[in-house]
Amino acid sequence: MRPKTLSIVCGLLLTILACSKEEATKVAPPPPKVTVIVTTAQEVPLYQEFVGQIFGLNDIAIHARVEGFLEGIHFQEGSEIEAGTLLYTLESQPFEEKVAAQESRVAEAKTVLAKTKGDLDRIEPLAKVKAVSESDLDTAVALHEAAISSLDAARANLRAAKIQLGYTKIYSPINGIIGRTRARVGDFVGRDQNTIILNTVSQIDTVLVNFFITESQYLKLARFRAQNEGASRRSEESPFELILVDGSVYDYKGKADFVDREVDPTTGAMLVQASFPNPDKLLRPGLFAKVKIEVEVLKDGILIPQRCVSELQGTFSVFLVDENNKIERREVKVGPRVKDSWLIIEGLKPGEKIVYEGLQLARDGVVVAPTVKKKIDSAEQERE
Repeated sequence: MRPKTLSIVCGLLLTILACSKEEATKVAPPPPKVTVIVTTAQEVPLYQEFVGQIFGLNDIAIHARVEGFLEGIHFQEGSEIEAGTLLYTLESQPFEEKVAAQESRVAEAKTVLAKTKGDLDRIEPLAKVKAVSESDLDTAVALHEAAISSLDAARANLRAAKIQLGYTKIYSPINGIIGRTRARVGDFVGRDQNTIILNTVSQIDTVLVNFFITESQYLKLARFRAQNEGASRRSEESPFELILVDGSVYDYKGKADFVDREVDPTTGAMLVQASFPNPDKLLRPGLFAKVKIEVEVLKDGILIPQRCVSELQGTFSVFLVDENNKIERREVKVGPRVKDSWLIIEGLKPGEKIVYEGLQLARDGVVVAPTVKKKIDSAEQERE
């Protein structure tokens, strides 16, 4: 072998040996960093939702109390009105004529009464001196008393006629919101055989929500309320929440007004009524919403953020970090969602470390460098 070739080969060998030595002296990469949370047992309230319908505190149907043709409508549909606001007027001429006729009868009765009073005043002195018979006196007294009764009857009929005339003007009985009119000017309303509801006025500064519960739900709720009655942490009854159709939670809490006295035999359900303040007049009668009620409290429940739980074909699992800082995948059984967390029914116990951040690095058997997260910000969970 030539000296030049030998030197090249020796150079290559030295280079290879140097690279191998450098690789041998390289330090192993550090374990990946993950953030974990430590499970704790806590008291967890559980809730149930019931579909209900909203009603006004008072929903007053407006009827015509006398029959006649509708002559005027004096409100704007859908507007807020006050008690005493004129709503409708009916044709009043027939009732004015009745009042005039009764006034005439009252005048006639007064004339008759004056005559009989004069006759009685004239006959009484004569009867004392036996100038007229007792029969004439009795007749005068009877006619006078009959005239008094006739006047009283005429006056009563006049009052009734005036009341009927007053019914031709229909006023709102309460403060509230009035709806769409169901009768128009020119319609004949108030017929007994076909009574028309002219409109409805609803008082909605407070609204009522009616919903139904089954017998088993009633028993569960009744027992829960009885167990917690007088407890220091529930010195006041747990308020109801209202979830609107767009998924938003209503700003104001409500309370139960009553549970019906019996189960409906046709449906097997019981009516429950709750009331909610409605100062902004956001809620209107007829809306549907869900009433959220606390139905149970678990004494030693475990909650973990939803982001920590993986689901695959109905199987739920989490990544744990054991005492050797190794990742372990474990199946768990979840219960209902509680806000941004899952309630864990089976698979976890207090004091275990669950991977919260760095899930993309989590694999069975991988050694990690865990950092315990002290507090979870609810806003952070929402962003996730």
